[in-house]
Amino acid sequence: MGKKRIVAKGESETAGAGAKTGGSSKRRVMEKGVLHVEATYNNTRLTLTDEKGNTVGASSSGALGFKGAKKGTPFAAAKVGEALALKAQAMGMKDVSVIVKGVGSGRESSIRGFINKGFGVLSIKDATPVPHNGPRPPRARRV
Repeated sequence: MGKKRIVAKGESETAGAGAKTGGSSKRRVMEKGVLHVEATYNNTRLTLTDEKGNTVGASSSGALGFKGAKKGTPFAAAKVGEALALKAQAMGMKDVSVIVKGVGSGRESSIRGFINKGFGVLSIKDATPVPHNGPRPPRARRV
């Protein structure tokens, strides 16, 4: 029950039905980027950003179809790295700086999967959060 369309002479039916008629489909092209790796016990997430921190691509074990305990495996992390590397190659990226956060088993294998596609690594930084003292412990139990 949408609006009725009136097609003028000379105008094609597909041109008005959501197809792009003008404008520029500008593809992002960049030489360097930052790869953020978040490796938890249950999942591995990779985010690719430009040098200012704007996200240009992301992927995770769950997004690739891994379920349950398989999401936290090094194999799944390597597949995530390879998938994101293909997106980065399409943008013309050549070098990345890596920032790793978390203690999961996919820390190293995700980076290996990414650089096996022909990328250079400028630096690797570990930004895993470390609590200084942590939360207050629970009270003593009275029995």
